[in-house]
Amino acid sequence: MDLATLVSRLDDRLRTDDFADLDASANGLQVGPATGDVEQVAFAVDAAAETIEAAADADLLVTHHGIVWGGLDRATGRAYDLLSRLVEHELSLYVSHLPLDAHAELGNAAGVADLLGLEAREPFGTLGPEHVGVRGRMGDPMAVDALQDTLATELDHGEGGVRTLPFGPDGIEDVAIVTGSGADWLGEAAEVGVDALVTGEGKQQVYHEAKEAGVTVVLAGHYATETFGVRSLQSMVGDWGVETTFVGAPTGL
Repeated sequence: MDLATLVSRLDDRLRTDDFADLDASANGLQVGPATGDVEQVAFAVDAAAETIEAAADADLLVTHHGIVWGGLDRATGRAYDLLSRLVEHELSLYVSHLPLDAHAELGNAAGVADLLGLEAREPFGTLGPEHVGVRGRMGDPMAVDALQDTLATELDHGEGGVRTLPFGPDGIEDVAIVTGSGADWLGEAAEVGVDALVTGEGKQQVYHEAKEAGVTVVLAGHYATETFGVRSLQSMVGDWGVETTFVGAPTGL
């Protein structure tokens, strides 16, 4: 498949342009020529030396976290190293950050919601005119320990794990999800009255904010909660007739 065609399909499916003014990430094709043949695509959560080297035989690397945030004024240090590796391997880089968090079917939050079997879903995690998460209801109430165990067992944590701040009801029914660094939406979670917020990582103040709001917060790992989106893209691109591979590099964080 031609690179320009593949990029256009991804941009359209992910609504990349709709997040241009909301996301510090330069989403879309970050590194690479305007056109070229793509026979193999590698997928990973992070664009890092480890994943670039593992994807060296591919033509395109698709990641959730890229290497350009808020513009690239100069290529020095780590930016130079990563760009050099990509150029050396003739490996293009496509990135989808918030568009992939937000997507109702392919997104990271959607993947966690699928894992938990959430029903009656609706957008959650307001960011300007968009939403970066999802809210839904359990088919049956789930104990806090069972929720933690499910995420600990099913997600790829590497050396990390799941930590829970159990300040909500004993039976969890209404759940909000914003993956990665989504603790900033705890206020919205409390406002709409959910029992639990599932996210990746938290900040110090989240403990007291969750306790005072009576909301359980599950910190299931930034990397662990954000593998769903790139795996969904891998499946979709595979259906387009392109060879794909996944590069796992769990951080434990």
